[in-house]
Amino acid sequence: MSNVDFKVLIPIVLYFIFMYFIGIYAAKLLNKVKHKAQGDGSAYMDEYMTGGRDTGGFVLAMTLVATYLSAGSFIGGPGSAYTHGLAWVFLAMAQMPTGYYTLAVLGKKFAIVSRKINANSVTDFLRARYQSKAVVIIASVSIVFFLIAAMSAQWIGAARLLQGSTGLDYTVALAFFGITVVVHTAIGGYRGVVLNDTMQGIVMTISTFALFIAVVVKGGGIANLVQTMRAINPGMITPFGIKEGFMTTPWVTSFWILVGFATIGLPSIAQRAMSYKDSQSLNSGIKVGTLVSIVLLLGMHLVGAFGSTIISVESGDLVVPTLAVTLFSPVIAGIILSGPLASVMSTVDSQLLVVVGAIVNDLYVNYINPEFGKNPSKVQKLTIGAAVLIGVITFIAAYNPPELMVWLNLFATAGQLSTFLWPTMLGLYWKKANKEGAIASMLVGIGSYVIFNYFLPRPLLMHPIVSSLLLSLVVFVIVSKMTKEPSKEIIQTFWGI
Repeated sequence: MSNVDFKVLIPIVLYFIFMYFIGIYAAKLLNKVKHKAQGDGSAYMDEYMTGGRDTGGFVLAMTLVATYLSAGSFIGGPGSAYTHGLAWVFLAMAQMPTGYYTLAVLGKKFAIVSRKINANSVTDFLRARYQSKAVVIIASVSIVFFLIAAMSAQWIGAARLLQGSTGLDYTVALAFFGITVVVHTAIGGYRGVVLNDTMQGIVMTISTFALFIAVVVKGGGIANLVQTMRAINPGMITPFGIKEGFMTTPWVTSFWILVGFATIGLPSIAQRAMSYKDSQSLNSGIKVGTLVSIVLLLGMHLVGAFGSTIISVESGDLVVPTLAVTLFSPVIAGIILSGPLASVMSTVDSQLLVVVGAIVNDLYVNYINPEFGKNPSKVQKLTIGAAVLIGVITFIAAYNPPELMVWLNLFATAGQLSTFLWPTMLGLYWKKANKEGAIASMLVGIGSYVIFNYFLPRPLLMHPIVSSLLLSLVVFVIVSKMTKEPSKEIIQTFWGI
């Protein structure tokens, strides 16, 4: 611990302590619901997973943005921009309309249907829509596998940030961050997550402005920074990057599908479309969420790209913490670094919430032991235990990290999209979508993505997610048309006719 910079660490520790207080406050609200819901564990899970469905517009926007803009956007993304230059900045801006796509496409219909069928998660929606155990089990297993991979990427990013800025040992930093996330999510549930997300979104915005301005001032202005990047490597300021054949038009286009439109299929993102209070909240969430996304994405990725002219780091993932401690006094650097840490925490707690819901609600209560769900106290203990177990597994998975965590994050994202995009979208808008089509689509989506990712990483020069989504869509439509249509009861429930 002799090399630890406590002046940087102390503001971060205080910030994390505040997270605990928010979790305790949310836990008190959860306990009130638990006491009122004796004999009805579903009421407890509704509060734990959706916060009572009363999220307002500003909070909705901040939790949506904070959930999606993660370590990939604040650590791995700037790290890739440091390596590849402005080409990666252009690529990253595909994430900008995530909030708009999610809330506009799913929007009112998803919220109305989820309330009607009492769905607390995307898997609950799929269960009611397809009435198939196979669909729910595939969805739940996919959530657990891919979200543990996604959370591992986030934990790696947070630990590297703490390591690079404070001097903490990587393992100590990993445990410090992980325990904080698990505790406040386990005890506070959805309401604790969104309250944290709101504060974290504000901290992220302030940190982004501070880092961007400091980098521009240090570099002598944007024009001078660009010219310096050009002198280092002309490829740093082109749309094609420094590596020939890397930023091709087909690959860039397909990447925009991966981190743009298709994000509707991410369970932790789609769940936000279930929880808003009213139409005014929805509209405000779309506007504020899109604006905040622009500021955070553009600002942080430019920080990474411009940082290549100011500092030299061994790994791109260290560019943000290194810039913070280089450009600011230790205490201010600690405050600034709370922004990137907030981005990671706000994503991980939402992902952890979804995984816990998949284990407790989707698998155990609904299929293994339905009687268990009638006791709110038992359900509460199981959710906390599941959160701790997943935290331990994630810690083990993140113990030996890859060089750049952005690729692990993208793998986990694409895996979720391959599973959930079409069953969610077509289940909501296509009456003929049935369980056979959904099962075939999910299996083909997951299987083809894994095969492409490992054996043909750029089919047709594109990211493998495009081929996987196309195959799973075609299979969904063909199988649905060849098999029995959904029952009249399902059509009545979802379309009212």
